[in-house]
Amino acid sequence: MLHVKVKTDEAKFTIPVPYVLLNVGVSIFTSKLLIRYANKWSKPHLEKKNISFTIPSVDKTELKRIIKELKKNKGLELVNVKAEDGTEVMVRL
Repeated sequence: MLHVKVKTDEAKFTIPVPYVLLNVGVSIFTSKLLIRYANKWSKPHLEKKNISFTIPSVDKTELKRIIKELKKNKGLELVNVKAEDGTEVMVRL
């Protein structure tokens, strides 16, 4: 399970993210339909800024392999950020 901890001056909370939810997210974000619509929606904005960019398709099987390997490294700290205003964000497996 992935644990996201956020601590500010006003609040402190933890969001547990199960690996099943990560796998579902990978399936959704790598779908060809979503990528096609994202490119369609971003095209007018990018043309306005004279930028030529398309969102590439990502291999779903490779991302699922990465998640499978992450499961083997429980306790690994992926992100630990402390801002000047006292906000802290930590992501741990």
